Amino acid sequence: MRRRWLRMLTAAAAPIIAFALPSAQAQATPGLPVYPGMEVRQGTNVCTLGYVDPQMRIAFTAGHCRGNGQVSDKDGNIVGAQALFRDNTPNGATIDTNHQIADWEAISLSPDVVVNNILPGGRQLVADPAIAPVAGMPVCHFGVVTGESCGTVEAVYNGWFTMANGVVSEKGDSGGPVYSPTPDGRAAIIGMFNSTWGQFPAAVSWQSASQQAREDVISAASGSVGARTPEPWSAPAP
Repeated sequence: MRRRWLRMLTAAAAPIIAFALPSAQAQATPGLPVYPGMEVRQGTNVCTLGYVDPQMRIAFTAGHCRGNGQVSDKDGNIVGAQALFRDNTPNGATIDTNHQIADWEAISLSPDVVVNNILPGGRQLVADPAIAPVAGMPVCHFGVVTGESCGTVEAVYNGWFTMANGVVSEKGDSGGPVYSPTPDGRAAIIGMFNSTWGQFPAAVSWQSASQQAREDVISAASGSVGARTPEPWSAPAP
């Protein structure tokens, strides 16, 4: 994990602290599109890209999707590099609803790729700090394996929530955006797919993930920490 930072900016209107992660060193194919819901690969891990910020040229996926540093698309083209992550996702362990689950990775996108925040279905994916998951809320999830599936939020816990009534997932969907449709035709991100809890697909809260990213950027910029290391639990297969 890199410890070198180019700059950190604060934007009051932004859903997270606007920051620039270290530039991806590997060259990407010029003009290669990067967008939420696309397939990304890191080592042998295949996952789904979650939130993408076109202005800051950063993207997020699940922390347990991390690999050896380089991030590529399904054809092996480099799109960026792993920068920060947190991951304490248990692998097959029984957890109760009091456990806090953290599972996100920030990716610094290559200067050669073309970045947008449009989901494969055509809706713009936006971050709105006023929109958070609550039980019964309409919700959709996009994964590279299952596509878009919709239902409702089943329950909200400590940094994560479960979904039901139509939301489905498979291996490879990890990190995929979980969002609630807005009246103006856009989609507001509320989480990123993590795994399943019992019979329910589960996601980490975007508000929790973005807050943790904010904390880690501030810590790294102040020189108090380097890479954020995962908690003792091992990660599941993506």
